[in-house]
Formats: sequence, C-alpha cells, structure tokens
Amino acid sequence: MLVIAYDVDTTTSSGARRLRKVAKLCERNGIRVQNSVFEVLLDAAQLTALKCELEKVIQAETDSIRIYRLGNSYQSKIEVMGKTGPVQVGEPLLL
Repeated sequence: MLVIAYDVDTTTSSGARRLRKVAKLCERNGIRVQNSVFEVLLDAAQLTALKCELEKVIQAETDSIRIYRLGNSYQSKIEVMGKTGPVQVGEPLLL
C-alpha cells in the first residue's frame, strides 16, 4: 500500500495541464482519498512504471510528488476521520 501526494504549481496554464495529467495517472492506479492524495496498491514493477510516467509530466523545479510506503499491514496504519470514499482500497467490492 502506497500513499501518493502531489503538489503541482498551477500558476501557469502549462501547470494546470501538468496537474490534470498527474491526477489522471494517479486515478488510473489508485483511489483518490483527497484532492491531491491517492491510496495505491502496486507491485514494484508497476510502481517503477508509474514513477517513470510521473517524472515525464512534472517539472522538478516547481512540482513535487511524495510517495509513502505503508507496507502489508496498512489497514492498521490508516485512521480515517469524517467522510470516506465509496470504496476502500483492498476491500472486496460486491456488485
């Protein structure tokens, strides 16, 4: 389990485009839990691929992405107060 948080400088129109691209990459790989925060379940190869894609999008001088590794026992490391999303990462989904 990973938590990905990002801050993209949106003072320019190119920054706004970068923000949308970063968000789409993260949405493809995880669940948005706050505006710029995602919970993601990836193996090492998938994480490497995602990091390469993100590096191509951001400007290292103005943008930042932080990746926190929670490990296998992540359920006991996440405490939620208030509103939660419709689906929790790693939980079964019944249709």
